[in-house]
Amino acid sequence: MAWILTGAAWGFLGVGLGAFGAHGLRTSASEQAMGWWQTATLYHLVHALALVGVGLVHLHGPRVAPAGWAFLIGSLVFSGTLYAMALGAPRWLGAVTPLGGLGLMTGWLLLGWTAWSQIARG
Repeated sequence: MAWILTGAAWGFLGVGLGAFGAHGLRTSASEQAMGWWQTATLYHLVHALALVGVGLVHLHGPRVAPAGWAFLIGSLVFSGTLYAMALGAPRWLGAVTPLGGLGLMTGWLLLGWTAWSQIARG
């Protein structure tokens, strides 16, 4: 249940941040900053759903917490650095963003590995 709750909270935050970007930043942010914000929001919300999915899989037994942690930390780093840059943080944060992307990719690999392991067990 904790992963479903975490995904729901992450989704709530993602929708709020998306709305803030669409309405609060629209007139003050550059086109590049708005692009960062939109990308951050997209990845944030997709991985909120992935966290809910991890929670649903977890209800049926497989241990998927490592995938959940990778999704949560990866989306925090990936989206967080883009949100920060869109708000004026130093652009060197862009060098950190791919680390979040690696975390997200790791989450998908771990989730797939868990599914494969379950299939192989029969």
